[in-house]
Amino acid sequence: MPKAAILGNHDSWSTRQFNHKMKDGVQVQLECLGEEHVGYKHLDFPTLKLSVVGGRPFSSGGNQLFRKKLLTARYGVHNMRESADRIHKAATGTPEEHLIIFLAHNGPTGLGSSMDDICGKDWEYGGGDHGDPDLEEAISLLKQSNNYSIPLVTFGHMHKELAYGGLRKMIAFDADNTMYLNGAIVPRVKYPDSGGSVRGFTIVEFASGKITKVAETWVSVIDDKMSLEEEHVLFSNNGEVS
Repeated sequence: MPKAAILGNHDSWSTRQFNHKMKDGVQVQLECLGEEHVGYKHLDFPTLKLSVVGGRPFSSGGNQLFRKKLLTARYGVHNMRESADRIHKAATGTPEEHLIIFLAHNGPTGLGSSMDDICGKDWEYGGGDHGDPDLEEAISLLKQSNNYSIPLVTFGHMHKELAYGGLRKMIAFDADNTMYLNGAIVPRVKYPDSGGSVRGFTIVEFASGKITKVAETWVSVIDDKMSLEEEHVLFSNNGEVS
């Protein structure tokens, strides 16, 4: 099955070994994912006519580079501007006829600063924008050229359940009708008393280059049997957002 992935902040803890005699945890993960890890890269899917462009790996949100030494050692990135340039360069390398889907660990700045906004700080009263400024800059630069179609920017990190109660807004749109989708449902795997597990997915459906449906979907897994347990439609092509 075609897939793309990006490592997050909790995938960057084992970073102390930078010699060639012993592999650190990050290196092991990167080798396991291979080309499917899209941090600062793009992965093309020619049969689908789309490309997945990765944001900054290991992000934890906000205005500071998380794991700066790691980013410098592995990607030559020293600051937000260089990070934005790397993301933008990856996007400009995609085929002209492809749709672009951005995949990042955290979403961009500019989507609101209330506690329940898609990248809002829910652990501080008064909120604040906890998005990635480099991702916002890269997307903005790309849109200025008008040569690229960006229907979707998807990410996680900012949990759906808020620190002081309530739920986060998981979908937002910008002025160009690009959808920003947060898939951070935590926990993603539940173990009911009846046995087996129930696993959460955020499903996005496309038709003719446009998003037609987004649903939070829960699948029951018992031994080798799978069944749809729940589906909560977050967006449908009639424009409804829940």
